[in-house]
Amino acid sequence: MPLIQVDLSRELFEASHERIGNAIHDAQIEALGIPADDRFQVFHPHGEGELKFDATYNDVERHDLLLIRVTAVHMYPVATKRRFFEAVVAGLEPLGIRHEDVLICLTENGFEDWWAGR
Repeated sequence: MPLIQVDLSRELFEASHERIGNAIHDAQIEALGIPADDRFQVFHPHGEGELKFDATYNDVERHDLLLIRVTAVHMYPVATKRRFFEAVVAGLEPLGIRHEDVLICLTENGFEDWWAGR
């Protein structure tokens, strides 16, 4: 049950939050093998000046920032996580979101760290 939190500009949220959520969820199903009904997403839209980032960090030319934070149980090998990252940016590309503008952070913990309703 990965928990997805997305920080993005208010403008991008208003224009595309549903499609962004679908792209991330589809990538989870495809790359992580989660069930289709395992969708937990929280969007945090931000106003002008609230998202701070270095436009050239690590020799990447960024125009905007779409930050995706994933919290998941430690169970995915590195190759699976890489497939997930690649599937996310591939799913966002048709929405006009450049892969250079996406930052994904996947943090893992144990099964004992979750409560999912029962």
